[in-house]
Amino acid sequence: MRIGIFDSGVGGLTVLREIHEALPQVDIVYIGDTARVPYGNKSKETIVRYSVELSNFLLGRGADVIVVACNTASSYSLEILEDRLSVPVMGVIEPGVRAALKLTKNRKVGVIGTLSTVNSNVYQKLLKKQGVDVVAKACPLFVPLVEEGLLKGKVAESVIEHYLSNLKSSGIDTLILGCTHYPLLKGLIGNFLEGVSVVDSASVIAQDLKDCIGNHGGRGELEIFFTDISPNLKELVRLIVGKDVGFQLADLEAIKTST
Repeated sequence: MRIGIFDSGVGGLTVLREIHEALPQVDIVYIGDTARVPYGNKSKETIVRYSVELSNFLLGRGADVIVVACNTASSYSLEILEDRLSVPVMGVIEPGVRAALKLTKNRKVGVIGTLSTVNSNVYQKLLKKQGVDVVAKACPLFVPLVEEGLLKGKVAESVIEHYLSNLKSSGIDTLILGCTHYPLLKGLIGNFLEGVSVVDSASVIAQDLKDCIGNHGGRGELEIFFTDISPNLKELVRLIVGKDVGFQLADLEAIKTST
């Protein structure tokens, strides 16, 4: 069994980490599109094209299941990928909603994400169908913070305060991190929104895969690719995954012609 995961950058490694911990026997191939990050300020058409390209790359590496570990791509591309691809496809949005519904006591839930994810209204629609009041906020600078490794300190704290001050007084008791980059700021976000339950979908996806895959296994190999390798990437990967792992540069021009 080989699980393919793609994301706009390094944030999806939070999903890889949870899946690898839950299913250590399963092979995982990951691609982060660091050359074209962020996705959150791009058009739907561009996001769909990128998603198809990266999915085809993963299929070429033998993926039996594809996890769209990017909320923006899940918002716009999931149904298209499900229709086009011959393997099961999982997104990150529905698992996050399920987790939030279990946690909220007052039925008031906040959602933060990229501009594209928030504007897609996908989280809002799913939560409102369950009778939940939703407060959504786009936080476009969170992804660059993570990609630059600015995960603590005054800069990160100031940006969090800038975006989340209104949420702090909104009455929400649960917050969905609607971007797989955001769990890397989870501690700071939780400290700022004291008393609010903070949800990310990675652990839920890992459990869903565990239930689906059962005893199917592999050799526990991790194969990680990026479309661009920055000077701080090695340290950032180690920080997210929790150990030193190797990674390779993917040929972006070849990926672009894979559709």
